Amino acid sequence: MKLIATWLIGLLFGLGISVSGMANPAKVLNFFDVAGNWDPSLLFVMGGALAVTFAGYRIVFRRLGAPVFAPRFVLPAARAIDARLVGGSVVFGIGWGIAGFCPGGALPALGTGKADVWLFSAALVAGLLAARATMKLAAGRAAGRAET
Repeated sequence: MKLIATWLIGLLFGLGISVSGMANPAKVLNFFDVAGNWDPSLLFVMGGALAVTFAGYRIVFRRLGAPVFAPRFVLPAARAIDARLVGGSVVFGIGWGIAGFCPGGALPALGTGKADVWLFSAALVAGLLAARATMKLAAGRAAGRAET
């Protein structure tokens, strides 16, 4: 049942991204072109998603003591704005601005079958794996320094 729910949620997200036009990199790039051919639709999509999520979380947290498929809600507790967060944001913004894709927009666009979308998605996964390996290596070195 959990897999079916996961599939339905992914389907809903993909429909929303595609119907709103956010799987089209030109929409994103035009949003960033404030001094030129600016398209504010991304702002509307993000604002609408934030409003729906905010209201949905309030309702779910109030009515459910725990998620349907897990023993408890697991929400991020980290609130620090540190060098890692800022650096990651800058790198994400550079990639988003150059490609016009964020991961949420790229995955539904895989259905177009376009080679550039598949190449972008493969590079995205490679970047995720490289970041994971780098963080694991850094954590291992930090643990080694703590032992000495």
